[in-house]
Amino acid sequence: SILCENRSCYSLPRSPFYLLSSSLSGTGALCYQTSLDRFATNLRMSPSMYKSRIVSSCSRSVASDSDSTQQASWQRQIKLAIRDSGQLCRELGLPESRATAAGDFPVFVPPGYVARMRPGDPDDPLLRQVLPLAAEFEDAGSLDPVGDLDAELMPGVIQKYDGRVLLVTTGVCAVHCRYCFRRHFPYARGPASSSAWEPALSAIAEDASLREVILSGGDPLMLVDHLVTELVEQLATIGHLRRLRIHTRLPVMIPDRITDALVSTFSSTRLTPVMVIHANHAQELDATVIEALTRLRAAGIVLLNQAVLLREINDSVAAQVDLCEALVNAGVMPYYLHQLDRVRGALHFEVPVAKGLEMVEQLRSRLPGYAVPRYVQETAGARHKIILA
Repeated sequence: SILCENRSCYSLPRSPFYLLSSSLSGTGALCYQTSLDRFATNLRMSPSMYKSRIVSSCSRSVASDSDSTQQASWQRQIKLAIRDSGQLCRELGLPESRATAAGDFPVFVPPGYVARMRPGDPDDPLLRQVLPLAAEFEDAGSLDPVGDLDAELMPGVIQKYDGRVLLVTTGVCAVHCRYCFRRHFPYARGPASSSAWEPALSAIAEDASLREVILSGGDPLMLVDHLVTELVEQLATIGHLRRLRIHTRLPVMIPDRITDALVSTFSSTRLTPVMVIHANHAQELDATVIEALTRLRAAGIVLLNQAVLLREINDSVAAQVDLCEALVNAGVMPYYLHQLDRVRGALHFEVPVAKGLEMVEQLRSRLPGYAVPRYVQETAGARHKIILA
C-alpha cells in the first residue's frame, strides 16, 4: 500500500497488524507493537509518527472512497433522467396522448423526482411543473422577462442590485421546469471553464462595493464538487466579500447531490453561506429531501426557500399552508413567493395578482409571521424586487 503526506510517498508492506490492533490484547498486542516498531525503524520515524501517518492515510482513503461513491450516486440520477414526454407519461401510467413535443426546451426530469408523483394522476402538482403542454406554443411572453441581458456586466455576470453580483455558473439544470424564466437565456455565451472565470473574478475583486456573490445558473450545484470548491475558494480570497448565496433546486430534485465534500466546502469557507432552495409544493419534500436539508442546516448553512405561484399547482391557500409548514419544520424559512415571470412559453401558469394578494392575506391568519413568504414580482430594470404583499 502507499501512504502519501505532503507529496512524500512511503511504501508500506501490506499488513493486517493495524487493522487488527483494536481487537488485540496481551501477546497479540505485544506482537502488533513489535511489528509497528520494526516498520517505523525501517522508515526512520517514531512508532507514534508511523501510526499517525497510517491513521491519516486510512482516513483519507475512506473519505475519498465515500466522496467518489456520493458523486457517482447523484450523477447516476442525471444519467437516468427522463428526456421524453412520452416516456414520462408511460412511467406514470398515463396515456401518451397527453405527451406534447417539448420544442427547443427539452424534457429533463430525474427519476427520484418522478417517484414522488402520483401514478395515473394527470393533475399531479409535480408532473404539471415538468410536462410540456400545447399551451407553451400559444402564448406570447418575453424571451428575457426579468432583464438579465441588459444587466450583464460581461457574459455570465449579472448585476441588478447594489452590493451583490450574480454568476451564471452553468446552463445545466437537474430538471427543466416549464415555467423557467431563463428557458431562453443564451448560456453558450458564458464562461465554459475555470480559467474563463478569471475576468469575472477580477471584476468582482476590483469593485469594493460588492458584499455578496450569488451562484446561479442553470444550477450551480450541477458542477462537480472540486469545481464548486475551486470557485468558492477563489471568491473567499476577495477581502471585501462577506456572503456567498447559492440558488439551487438540487437538494429538492436530487438530495444525493448534498455530498460530504459539498457540505464541507460551504461550511468551511470564511464567507457566510446562504442557500436558497426552490420548492413549490409540499409533495416535493419527502424524507430524502428532509435529510439533505437537515445535513445542510447542521453544518451552519442558512436555508431559505423561494417558490413560484403557479396555476393549478400551488394556487390555493391549503397548498401554500402545507408548503410553508413543511419548509419551517425542515428548518427552511419561506423567503419569497414569486409572481410568475412572464417568459415566453409559460403564461398558462400565471395566477392573477389579485388572487395572490388574497391568498397571502389568508396565510397571515393561519401561519406565524415567520412562516409567511413575501409575495414579490421582479421587474426588468428595477433596482429591487417589487413587494406585492
